[in-house]
Amino acid sequence: MFNNINKSKKVVLVGDGAVGSSYAFSMLQANVADEIVIVDIQKDHSQGDVLDLEDVLPLTNPAGIRTGSYEDAKDADLVVITAGVPRKPGESRLDLVSKNTKILESIVKPIVNSGFDGIFLVSANPVDILTTITQRISGFSKNRVLGTGTSLDTARLGVALANKFNVSLQDVNADVMGEHGDTSFAAYDEATIEGQPLKDVAYNREITSKELANIEKDVRAKGGQIIRQKGATFYGVAMSLMRISKAVLNNENLVMPISAPLTGEYGLHDIYIGNPAVINAQGIAKVIEVPLSSDELAKMRHSAGQMAEIVVATK
Repeated sequence: MFNNINKSKKVVLVGDGAVGSSYAFSMLQANVADEIVIVDIQKDHSQGDVLDLEDVLPLTNPAGIRTGSYEDAKDADLVVITAGVPRKPGESRLDLVSKNTKILESIVKPIVNSGFDGIFLVSANPVDILTTITQRISGFSKNRVLGTGTSLDTARLGVALANKFNVSLQDVNADVMGEHGDTSFAAYDEATIEGQPLKDVAYNREITSKELANIEKDVRAKGGQIIRQKGATFYGVAMSLMRISKAVLNNENLVMPISAPLTGEYGLHDIYIGNPAVINAQGIAKVIEVPLSSDELAKMRHSAGQMAEIVVATK
C-alpha cells in the first residue's frame, strides 16, 4: 500500500451504471486519479462511456481512462464497487442481499486473485451489509474495506438543516448514523448549528422537536422520492464516493460518516455501519466512537441488530 501522494494513482471502477458513470465524471473534474479503469459486463456501454469521458479531459484532468478487466486491479490503489441489482417490489432485503452477495463474489474473488493490495470502496446497496460481506469474501483487514454508509444521508441532513435554520451549510455539524436505510437516525443530541448545540438553537428559534423529527423522516425518504421522480439517485452518492476516494488517494485523514467496521464501539462487533471515521491511505485509520445519548445509543444498537440478522443469514 502506498504512502506517497506523488505516486501515480490508479482506480478500478466496477459497475458503469448511473452511479459509476457519475463517479468517473466527478473524479475527472476533481483531478483525483491518474488512471481510471472501468469494468462492466456491458462492454459496449462502458467503452462508449470512456469515449464520452475522454472529451472531458482537455478541460479538466489529463488522466488515463479506459475499459479493462479485473486483472487490472493488480496494481490499483483503489477498487470502487458500484455494481449490483436494485430491490424489486415485493422482494425482501434478504433476497436482495443474496443476489448481490453472488455478484460480489464474482467481483471480489478475481480482484483479490489478481494480486490487488489496495482498498475496497463499496456503494452497492444495502451498502453496510455488502461492505461487511466484501470484507468477509476478500479476507482483507477491516480497515482496507469501507463503504459510503451514511455519507449521503448526512449530506441530505445538512441541506435540510441549513434551509430550516437559515444558515450556511458550513455552519451545520450533524451526522446521520446507523444503516444507510430504514433504521438510520439523525444524531441531533450531538449536533451543532453555528457551533452551538442544535437543540438549544432550535429551542431559541422555536423550532419544535416534531419539526426536527419531520426533517429526519424526510431525509430518510428523500432517496425514494428521487427514485420515484427520476428513476435513480446518483449525483450525491457519486460525489461521496469521489470525496472518500480523494481522502484515500491523497492520504488526507478526512473525518466523515461512512460504512465503518465496529470492533467493540457501542458494544457492537463484526458489522459495518454508518459512523464517523478517519480516512487516509490505509483506508480507515480510526473509527470514532461518538458519545451518543442513551436514546441514540439504543437506536444505533437496534440498527446494527437489524443488519446483523441478515448478515448471519447469508453465511
